[in-house]
Parts: sequence; structure tokens; C-alpha cells
Amino acid sequence: MIPIKPVGSKPVSTPSSPSGASGVSGAAGVALQYLQPGALNLSALPPLSLYIHWPWCVRKCPYCDFNSHEAKAGENPEEAYLAALRADLEMSLPLIWGRKIYTVFIGGGTPSLMSAAGLDRLLSDLRTLLPLDGACEITMEANPGTFEAEKFKSYRASGINRLSIGIQSFNAQHLKALGRIHDDGEARRAVEIAQANFDNFNLDLMYALPAQTLDEARRDLETALSFRPPHLSLYHLTMEPNTLFAKYPPQLPDDDLSADMQDLVAEMTAAAGYGHYEVSAYAQPGHQARHNLNYWQFGDYLGIGAGAHSKLSFPHRVLRQARYKQPKTYMEQMAAGSAVQEEHEIGRGEMGFEFMLNALRLQDGFSPNLFAERTGTAMNTIEKALNEAEAKGLLYRDHLLIKPTELGQRFLNDLQQMFLAD
Repeated sequence: MIPIKPVGSKPVSTPSSPSGASGVSGAAGVALQYLQPGALNLSALPPLSLYIHWPWCVRKCPYCDFNSHEAKAGENPEEAYLAALRADLEMSLPLIWGRKIYTVFIGGGTPSLMSAAGLDRLLSDLRTLLPLDGACEITMEANPGTFEAEKFKSYRASGINRLSIGIQSFNAQHLKALGRIHDDGEARRAVEIAQANFDNFNLDLMYALPAQTLDEARRDLETALSFRPPHLSLYHLTMEPNTLFAKYPPQLPDDDLSADMQDLVAEMTAAAGYGHYEVSAYAQPGHQARHNLNYWQFGDYLGIGAGAHSKLSFPHRVLRQARYKQPKTYMEQMAAGSAVQEEHEIGRGEMGFEFMLNALRLQDGFSPNLFAERTGTAMNTIEKALNEAEAKGLLYRDHLLIKPTELGQRFLNDLQQMFLAD
């Protein structure tokens, strides 16, 4: 955490921007505006993370609702996009002056489509412009269909120290049904390459897939566990709006079978020594995803790149931003001076819900002190909802801890909704 200090009168030196000095001056002016008195009272700023979005993929998966776009044949916008990312970061610096970056996450899309030289350039820009913590966790998402041993060795040498691999399944039939570009052999090969180059990596796996049986779900998880990954993300497949699966729903396991699969996940991960610390996250001791934990603990994050979101705290307010989603529009807007499409302060009445929406995902809960520290408001602002949730058996609390009960974990959406302002 960073204790809040009054702003001094000494002028701040800012890096040059491709859009000219007026762009940087404007950003610095905006930053000073956010440092003025406001509705909240934060005693300290939370840890700060950086999210970088890479918007392209080889093929859009039918279940995916992320901001991803199929790369067109013959097009390679990597150089222009990397320049836009650097300009975006430069323009954002006045909003985070003096703050250290504790985690970096490069997500997508498929960031592993980036060339080794491009990734090296990106990380070099980060080190030039930002004070990275000495133990900074730097994660990159990767698709098994893009794995090349030499390229991933270069990624590691450039500074990536954690890999997140979108396996989804080790079953060739299920991979085809999910529209993945890799097969079961490539999935296994990707994990082997990750093991050879990274001490810390995550495997993404899905269950309750189209036509999946309980035995097939068991074999998928057994295969994943056989590699002893430091971290596992295990997701129940859901039909998200505005996806191909939402328009043409496949036949999915019924509720009873899905519940059996969920119980199987809990049993097998616990038996293998993995701690279940967040709704979909399981880790060996000491290998929790620090970037994701910062989200769930209502920490701050600067998001750069097409469609990226930011949450940034100031002494008396908390700001949210969203960049333009379409890559071409994002780059054009960045060249014109700013890629921020939407920006607003989180209202005092919204803070309780915003905090609880994230923190209730943590299996072990949170300290009541964290609420006041991260929201700048008193716990009594959500007292009514806390009492109701406790009375319904969805929440446990004492003077040291607030956490969802087992029933609350099962009906998490209902529990979170209770904290919406009237």
C-alpha cells in the first residue's frame, strides 16, 4: 500500500508523447483534478497492477465473449499496435505517478501470437516507463496452438515469469466442439514446453462441456494434475450473451451432472494438495495468482490496449476507465491523443456493491478493515445487506473476518446481488 501524501508544488516532469506536449499536459491536468477533495476518504492507495490487452486471435471460439478479433490473412499490425500501447501508457502515467507496479498481465485474444521481438520491445517499454516491483509477477496468456519452443524460451528470457495456458480440455472431441485451434497432442506438448521454461504456470480447464460425461471430466482433470501445474483455473462452461454458443446452444450436461463434476473438481484438487482460494482458482502453496488476487481484493489496475478497463484510486475518489474496443479504432484514437472511450467515478452509493462483487469470490473471505481501506467508506453503509445475508445463512462474519458460507458460495450471484444499492 502507498500512504497518501499531499501534492507538492514542484512541477512534475512527464515523458514525451507522440501526440505532443499538450496531450501530456492535459493528462497531468486531469490527474490534478482527481486529487481534489471528493466524496470518499481513502487512508492509503491499494496495490497497483497493469493489464495489457492483445486483441487478436487465430479464430474466435464459439463460447468466448472477450474482446477478441480474428487476425486477417496478410495483416500484421503488431508494430503499430505496440507503438499505440506505449503511447497509451505514456498518456496514463500522470494518473499513477509514484506508484509501483506489482503485477503485469498480458491477456487477449491470444498474446502468444506476438513475435519474440515484439514481446521483448513491449517489456522493454514497461521497464523504461514504469517502476516495476523487484518481485513483479508478469503473466502472459498462451494458446497451445501457438506454442513454439524457441519462441517461448525467448518470452522467458525477455521477462515473462508466469504463463497461463488455455488448455480447456485434453479430449480431442471436446476441443473440436469448443472450436479450439489445437488438438489433444498439442495441448500436452504445450504443457511440456511450459514445464521446461517456466517455474510458475497456470492451466485453464473447462468442465460441463457439450456431451461431456463424468468419466471424461475426471480424465481431463487427472491429465492436468499429472503435470503438477502450480496453478489451475477450472471453469464451468457457461453460455455468454453475444456468442455463437448463445445463438446456437449445444447440448450441455444437466444440472445434476454439472454438480457432480463440480464436486469431483473439489475432491480431486484437494486430494492433490491444491488450495481452493477463489471461485475458479486452485493453487499449490505459495502459487496463488497475485494479479487476480489484486482484482478480488479491490486493488487498483491500469488497463491499456483495445477494450482494456482500469480502476484507479485517488485520495477522495475511485475512477473507472474503458478504452475503445475495436483495435483499429483504438489505434486511431490513440494517435489522435487518447484511447479512453468512457470514464466515470464510482459513486459513494455504489462502492459497497463494487467491493463485495469482487471480495465475495474469495473462499477465505476478507478482513472488515479492508472494506474501509479500499472503498473510503464505513462498513455501516452495507450493514443492512450484511445482516440479511447472515440471517439467510449465506455469510459468516465476526470482528476479524467476513466470508461466504458454503451455501453462499453455491448461490454466490444471489449473495452479491444483495449488496446492490436500493
